[in-house]
Amino acid sequence: MQQPVTRVEPSADDTVSEPPESLALALRTEGLSAWYGSHLAIRDINLNVRPNQVTAMIGPSGCGKSTALRCLNRMHEVIRGARVAGRVLLDEQDIYAPDVDPVRVRQRIGMVFQKPNPFPMMSIYDNVIAGLKLTGESKHAALGERVERCLRAVALWDEVKDKLRQSGASLSGGQQQRLCIARALAVEPEVVLMDEPCSALDPIATYKIEELVDELKERYTIVIVTHNMQQASRVSDYTAFFLAGDDRVGELVEYGPTQRLFTNPQDKRTEDYITGRFG
Repeated sequence: MQQPVTRVEPSADDTVSEPPESLALALRTEGLSAWYGSHLAIRDINLNVRPNQVTAMIGPSGCGKSTALRCLNRMHEVIRGARVAGRVLLDEQDIYAPDVDPVRVRQRIGMVFQKPNPFPMMSIYDNVIAGLKLTGESKHAALGERVERCLRAVALWDEVKDKLRQSGASLSGGQQQRLCIARALAVEPEVVLMDEPCSALDPIATYKIEELVDELKERYTIVIVTHNMQQASRVSDYTAFFLAGDDRVGELVEYGPTQRLFTNPQDKRTEDYITGRFG
């Protein structure tokens, strides 16, 4: 029998050491549900994402965390037969409202995927500005400066500055993932979504991405899906634990400050997952 969902939002005690401005919300969901055809994948997700913080989504495979992530910038709807109910609010504007342009949404809320996916027929330079071509900014006079700024932001400039016209596919896996992050940053998003960005990388490349995430939160709000609980504890400020019940529908079991969730979870299912009793 499926257990009831216990949602735990950060309390005043959890956030007492934070500056008052951090209590605002960058992104939030209200009753978010998503389907693949007739299959309900996630149900009634209510999640608050704070600005300039890293929010991690954790949980076993099939619990809906990647689906929830893709719903945050309308990537879910590009899948044939997929649909969404509920609301996702960016600066209190519902991104699923009829008059909202999904291309503009994906500019404001960027996405970095699990497997590095630089465009193989494009140079490193052209990979960075690929998104700008869609927004009509690729002819901007300061384009070269933006490319350099984005590559510096992901600590890649010194490694590639002398080979910007080489294929992006010529880089190592870790470099490719940082290039993809630079591509996401080039359109100047407010939020960056990362779907298991280190799962295909070696430990050294993973360390560099984790360092990068910590640096980027000074300028961006970041939501990251990870199977690695140690990674979640290292890089995130808040953690959301997802779990699918007997009906294979993912739900948000618990959400709160990472330190509290990992050391004093409020739901036994969270404790069981974190201590390795299942998952």
